Formats: sequence, structure tokens, C-alpha cells
Amino acid sequence: MKYSKFILTTLLSCFASLASAQGILGGHVTGDVQVDGQMSHADDVIGADDVPEKLRLNTRADILYTNGGFSAGIRFEMYQNPLLGFDNEWKQGQGLANYFVSYSTERLTVTAGNFYEQFGSGMILRTYEDRFLGLDNSLFGFNATFRPINGITFKALIGRQRYYWDYAESLVRGIDGEVNLNSIIHPMQGSKLHVTLGAGFVSKYEDDETIPSSLNPEYRLNLPLNVGAASFRMDLAYGNWSLQTEYAHKGQDPWADNKYIFREGNAFLLDLNYSQHGFSAGIQAKRIDNMGFKSVRSQSGQMLFINYLPPITENHTYAFLAMYPYATQVNGEQGIQGDIMYKFKKGTLVGGKYGTDIHLNSSVVMGLDTVVMGYAGTDGYTLDKFLGDTYYGDLSVEVSKKLSKTVKLIATYAYQVFNPVVEGESGSLIHNNILIADLSWKINKVHSLRFEAEWLGSDSYYNADEENHRDRRGGDWIMGLAEWNIGTHWFVSASDQYAYNNGIGNYYNLSVGYTHGATRFQLGYGKQREGLLCIGGVCRRVPASNGLTFSLTTSF
Repeated sequence: MKYSKFILTTLLSCFASLASAQGILGGHVTGDVQVDGQMSHADDVIGADDVPEKLRLNTRADILYTNGGFSAGIRFEMYQNPLLGFDNEWKQGQGLANYFVSYSTERLTVTAGNFYEQFGSGMILRTYEDRFLGLDNSLFGFNATFRPINGITFKALIGRQRYYWDYAESLVRGIDGEVNLNSIIHPMQGSKLHVTLGAGFVSKYEDDETIPSSLNPEYRLNLPLNVGAASFRMDLAYGNWSLQTEYAHKGQDPWADNKYIFREGNAFLLDLNYSQHGFSAGIQAKRIDNMGFKSVRSQSGQMLFINYLPPITENHTYAFLAMYPYATQVNGEQGIQGDIMYKFKKGTLVGGKYGTDIHLNSSVVMGLDTVVMGYAGTDGYTLDKFLGDTYYGDLSVEVSKKLSKTVKLIATYAYQVFNPVVEGESGSLIHNNILIADLSWKINKVHSLRFEAEWLGSDSYYNADEENHRDRRGGDWIMGLAEWNIGTHWFVSASDQYAYNNGIGNYYNLSVGYTHGATRFQLGYGKQREGLLCIGGVCRRVPASNGLTFSLTTSF
């Protein structure tokens, strides 16, 4: 498009000018390369479809040049065809997906091209890239950060969001300011109380389009062409205590996933923490009401989000803890999370010879209790009671203890409640009990073994007769894993997840990996269960697969 060509021409001009003026060839070049491949074949038991391509590939290479305050970068991406679970919009695409030039001094940083930025916690603006989710909502335009004095920061930006291999036609503009009172107010410079205040505003402009009104199909909606969102935040710290809080408000923003209603949106986030040696505790609270914010109103899915709504549920890494992940409900949710970590000292009854760590975490997320007023073209709904239906809840207890100088055990119990409605499905609440034992043995400086055993007991079940919903997570499961790190270069692992009651599937995996310096290669063979891959409350659906996978990463 003309916009991207204009920016690219500007970047090349800037690069050439700086190269001539500053001897740019004397700088440093760094980069990284990643290649992920997959081969899969049909498997009726786990629901894996036949894949026409014998091999699917995701490839990327990032190159960064730096010379003093100047930097420039490019990223090449190729999807031939993309790995299973990545959006078909990536199909057989390749090219320069990201390029920028930037210049920075002590007071000023200016970037032209693709850039990532975040205001506060991200509730009105967060552009970022996650290669594992196939997500990139970078802005393509201009970004500037100005620090006139120590303790004060201003940001301003304008650009269009990346949309797969193109850019959205809409325009995103934003300003943000942050001030550290301890830096600019002399009496506070020695105070134990640290205060930082911030505020931001983001606006998107999008051309009009014809969307019929649900009240009268002969009329079209009078869409707002400019939609604004503002936020105010405060960070406090005093001794062992810290508090971060932010409130955001968005104007009328009818879009596809809220069914084109004209209700304004708002969100509130609070994070209170206390920590000292051997102990920490925290509590998070969040409330969201119609706060999805996209640069293209007709776009569903995870692409083109201008903002990011942080989750308040723990990001689990163990397989069964992550089997029912929670995805943030941008149209409305409210929740709370509590977290406590305590270290029993060595020599105490519980601490024993090496000490014992205990981690408690619990969260609950509920919907909004709404009363529907109307549909497209109206305010949509009003709020009735404070609490709505339960979406998700969990409670986990993790105990970590060294049994000897070379052996460590991590034992976990967790209880989960999951509502299928958060995945767009119907059904009653699902209740899970989970037990995990993770044992690691450091044989010597270069050899180690790790064993993992997991059990999941659930009141959900697999029903092969359901045509529209065959959730293969149902039932009771057991899992075993063994991993051997051989020397400083090699590792091998084997695992198996088996549904032994009211479920279906036997998902085994074998893998071997080799690392040399900054290069790592991994080869695996086995079965992948259909489900959601979630990172930070953002998810993509991963289909079932059965076959070979490999990954190569290197940096220079």
C-alpha cells in the first residue's frame, strides 16, 4: 500500500544519510534465526485430520544493526504452509514482515517503521509479538519518547497495525505521560514513599461502512469514525509494600464481537504486594466491561487488538494444570487472585536440612450479571447484580524441597473449576483435581535426570456421540515424563498422557535435542491433543496432530 511504501522510502533515506554522516559501517550486527517444522498424518482416535502437505514450516530471521544511538532492524518471515493451529491468513506467505530505524539520545528516542509500545499495563495500548501464538499487532508508523528531565516521560505515536502480510486501513494515534514525583519534588527525594503517576489517551480512526440496524433493517448504524480510550494509573511503593492501580475508559465502539452495541467500556486493575526475606504475598483484582478495542471493527479473533487486558490467573506450565486454560473475556469479566510464598528456614521442623518453599495461589473469575436491552445500534445491556456466572476458579498448593544436595522434589495439588462458555461452548461447570510430583536429580556437573508424574481427576467426560462438541480433554488422566540431560550438549525425553477413565487418547511423545553455543536443535515424534495454547490470557486453538516436529534456533 502507499502508506507502507512511504515509510519504507523514509527508512531507507534515513539509513543512507546516517551511514554517510556517522560511518555506520563500523557498528555491530546481531540476529537470530528460528525454523519450526511439522509433519502430521490422520488419526481418528485423537481427531487428527489428514494434512495434504508432507511438511509445514514456520521460518523467521531477525537482524539488528546498532551504532551508538542509531539502530536498524529487519525481520524476514516465511510460512510454507504455516504450522497447524496458525491462522490460514499466513498461508504460503513470505517476505520482510518488520523493518525499522531508530535513533536515541539521553532525552529523546525516535523510531520509524514497525515498533512495539505499551501504555501502563496495556489496557488502552499494547502492541507486541508472540511467535508461538502467531500474533503480531505491531504499529507501522512513527513513535517518539521524550524525557525532558529525570522523572518525566512523554510518548507520542501514530501508525497502522500489522494485519498478517498487510496493514489495516485504520489509523491509531496515542499520547502518554508519566511522572515520578520523587524525582521532580525535592522534599520527596529522600522519602520512603515512592509515587509515580501516569495517564494516556489512544484514538483510532476508521472509515465508515454499511451495517444494518437490528431494530430496523432499512436503516444503517451511525458508526463513530473516531473512538477514544483514556487511562489513569498510579504506582506506590513504601518499604516492603507496593501498589499498582489503573483505570481505563473507552468511548462508544461498536464492533463485531460485542454485536455492534454502543455501550461505553471501562476496566479497572489493582495489584497489591508485600515482600520480605523468605515471604511474599500479593492480591490482584480486575473488572472489565466491554473493553475490547480493535483497529478494525469487523475483525474477530486475536488480530488487530489495540489494547491488552492482563490476566489475573496463574500461567501454568505443567501439562494437566494447563489442560483447561483461561482466556480473558474482553466483553466482560471480574475476578481476584491471591498469591503467597513462604520459605521455611533450614534447621526448622518443616524446613529440615535444606529449607522448604511453599507456594499458595488461588483465583476466581466471574462474568457480569447483565440484562439485555437491545442489540446492534443500542446500548446492548445494563448491569443487574454485582456478580455473574462463575467462569473459572482454581486453588493450588506447591511444596518445593531439596531432599539432598543433588535431589529436589516439587509436589503440587490443584483444584479447578472451568466454565465451557469461555471457549464458546455450552455445558455445566467442570471440576478437576490435579496431583503432580516433579523430581530432579543432578548426577554431576553435566548429567541430570528429571521425572514427572501427573494425575487429573475430572467430572467431565468424552462423548463420541456429540456431533458439535467432542472435547477430548474429558475424563481421568495419568501422565509420566522422564528427561535426561547428557553432558552439556544433548538431552532426551519421553512422556505419555493416557485417558484411563471416561476419556479417550494415549498421547506419547519422544524428543531429542542438541545444543552447541547459541544453536539448539530439537526433534520430536508423537501425538498432540487438540486444545488451546494460552500465553498471558491470549489463546489460539491447536488442532490434534500425530507425527514429527523439529525446531532449530540460533543467534549471532
